[in-house]
Amino acid sequence: MADNNNLITKRKKEHLELCLTDKVSFKNKTNGFENYDFIHCAITEVDINKIDFTTSFLSKTISYPFIISCMTGGTEEAENINLRLATVASELNIPIGVGSQRRSISNNKYDNSYKIIRDKAKRVPVLGNIGAAQIVQLKEYSNLQRLVDLVEADVMVIHLNPLQELLQKEGEPNFIGLLQSINNIKKKLNVSIIVKEVGSGISFYSAKKLLEVGVDGIDVAGAGGTSWAGVEIMRNKNKKYNQFWDWGLPTSYCIRNIHTLKEKYNFSLIGSGGINDEFENAKAFALGADLTASARIILQTLNNSGTSGVINLISSWFDTLKKIMFLTGSNNLPELRDNKIIKKENLY
Repeated sequence: MADNNNLITKRKKEHLELCLTDKVSFKNKTNGFENYDFIHCAITEVDINKIDFTTSFLSKTISYPFIISCMTGGTEEAENINLRLATVASELNIPIGVGSQRRSISNNKYDNSYKIIRDKAKRVPVLGNIGAAQIVQLKEYSNLQRLVDLVEADVMVIHLNPLQELLQKEGEPNFIGLLQSINNIKKKLNVSIIVKEVGSGISFYSAKKLLEVGVDGIDVAGAGGTSWAGVEIMRNKNKKYNQFWDWGLPTSYCIRNIHTLKEKYNFSLIGSGGINDEFENAKAFALGADLTASARIILQTLNNSGTSGVINLISSWFDTLKKIMFLTGSNNLPELRDNKIIKKENLY
């Protein structure tokens, strides 16, 4: 067990180091937002000073519909990162996700790297995190409830990473019984359940199946940002380019298609996957996202510019969003989602 724990620690450190670079970006596939443009409204009557992003998420009031996405945990480095990001979340009053809590299922050595988030960010929604490969192995759910209690989570995120597990040297590509496991967890845990991909996207079909078993939210985590296939290919020291590096559905495609399920299901739609600037953030909302989320650019900004840099980054994205809403005649985000964006091919 000690050797296995050491391997997991080593793997998490390698993941962190790689995600601080741009080497793990998709090579030949984008998130697709560059294919869209906003429809200018020359007769706008929006009062930009009255635009307010305050909203309710998981029964808590947040100031911006933005999540500092699940990133890391289970190492000493992670404790420092999570402490600083929790400070940002508290300052901006936005939700924050923890990295995979797999380490704490059987080992409490690194519990503090997760607990520190709730200790620092007392008022904001905190998202716990466990992998699909782990939940299909569970025989009972008391350990999972312990993970919820560990961070006083408002929601448990179940992350789907079949491609990463397939390519990872130590991977566990076995997801038999996944939907039933998610359904069981939904019934057993006393928190909401959000399901997210890690960079390959969620299709309309998959989203519909997840909603049928009762999940409360879907984070598309589409292709175009961090390629976790790329992360594992680099960890494997595979010198030859592997075509699975660019596997996945672009973020814009996932948001646009899954948004149509709102007609039948009540759920939170989170847009993430390579959202790296203010216009991509705005386009995610215009295509149908209720909230947006980012991870790698947040980690890189934290590393380069500290907590103040991250606060400035997120604040500037939403300042720009206000300007875009003014120029599209959108008083609020529901109005921005109402035909305010167009495929560029239809402009010419």
